[in-house]
Amino acid sequence: MTTMTQASVREFKMPDVGEGLTEAEILKWYVQPGDTVTDGQVVCEVETAKAAVELPIPYDGVVRELRFAEGTTVDVGTAIIAVDVAGAAPADEPADEPAAEPEKKPQGRQPVLVGYGVAASSTKRRPRKGPETTVAEASVQAAVQHELNGHAPAPAPAPAVEDRPRPLAKPPVRKLAKDLGVDLATVTPSGPDGIITREDVHAAVAVPEPAAVTAPAEPVAPTAAPAAASYDTARETRVPIKGVRRATAAAMVGSAFTAPHVTEFVTVDVTRTMKLVEELKQDKELQGLRVNPLLLIAKALLVAIKRNPDINASWDEANQEIVLKHYVNLGIAAATPRGLIVPNIKDAHAKTLPQLAEALGELVATARDGKTSPAAMQGGTVTITNVGVFGIDTGTPILNPGEAAILAVGAIKLQPWVHKGKVKPRQVTTLALSFDHRLVDGELGSKVLADIAAILEQPKRLITWG
Repeated sequence: MTTMTQASVREFKMPDVGEGLTEAEILKWYVQPGDTVTDGQVVCEVETAKAAVELPIPYDGVVRELRFAEGTTVDVGTAIIAVDVAGAAPADEPADEPAAEPEKKPQGRQPVLVGYGVAASSTKRRPRKGPETTVAEASVQAAVQHELNGHAPAPAPAPAVEDRPRPLAKPPVRKLAKDLGVDLATVTPSGPDGIITREDVHAAVAVPEPAAVTAPAEPVAPTAAPAAASYDTARETRVPIKGVRRATAAAMVGSAFTAPHVTEFVTVDVTRTMKLVEELKQDKELQGLRVNPLLLIAKALLVAIKRNPDINASWDEANQEIVLKHYVNLGIAAATPRGLIVPNIKDAHAKTLPQLAEALGELVATARDGKTSPAAMQGGTVTITNVGVFGIDTGTPILNPGEAAILAVGAIKLQPWVHKGKVKPRQVTTLALSFDHRLVDGELGSKVLADIAAILEQPKRLITWG
């Protein structure tokens, strides 16, 4: 790796593109060394635990070095690309200095990633206190004490172990070392400025500790080393768990074993709703918008929440409080090649039907293109998952963490149904509502599900109830 010594070289660090994210995987580089870049130009695409995000460079210059290859997971705050900024004067750095002086903040415009406001910062470690008594002083004191007691002077104590500075490592790396039982003080750092990386920790685990040399009492027959685990590579494919899938798995496990889930079901005749969908497709105000059964199901859920607001809440374990929310950020579960994501429509409760249709269309299109931003997946209050698009009748959905309810919509099928005293073919679906039983009791959950079913069975209720 080439060492950059000129002040004209700027290092762009992996920003926190979400809230509290600690790492991201570089999916694709859009530039190569030697390319000219301008302020705001997208240089790479990264995948976080929540979404794929394109990163723009915050200054003009020429790319000198790409620090990591595609497919590499990089900690937030680590330099990923070096750019030679045109017109900058070289720095006066002595060649024999062990480390560069901390970069001073410029007085003018701060280059930051648009929309995230990641500011440069420097940290100073508080110097640890040394021993109050030096080794020489301790030796003299010990000798004097032995003379007073009538003994020969005791040998000088062994020199105290030098107080080593705390190894430099980011919190995720420290956690990894703790989980693997690795002492960071014994790890050789390979990161910039002596920072210990994940690879350094894994390398320390891979190196076996030297065994103590002892003379065996009797010759010992050599034992065969245990065979390494082998896999049938011809018939198996192993895919690393990372990015969206890893975050989804962790969230679902946490939700399933934290919130006591209860699921209720109802089968509904939605024939009138399907007819209304066809009528709305001809409405001038909805021309060019996404009009489908999900739109009316979403509106029915919003009306049910308005009539039963206590279901729109969350459980604050730390403060032992129930948080009642006076807004609805409606999450829509979307299956993407990178895994399941749940972007949400902000303030869905305040939107008209055309506005809701427009927001649903944008949400689906963005998710399909893999461009959903982390902000779009934060702050959800209630979720809809449409398993019916896969031909599934129903399911028992797991709550999105931090929410009290999730509605699963099954496939809409033509089935025999008793209508006005006669068996007729009708459009029928099954709804499933899972809820957090700490927040929602059986009565409240049943009322919400019954309201949704009543609206879909008689969609004119949208006018009177909504």
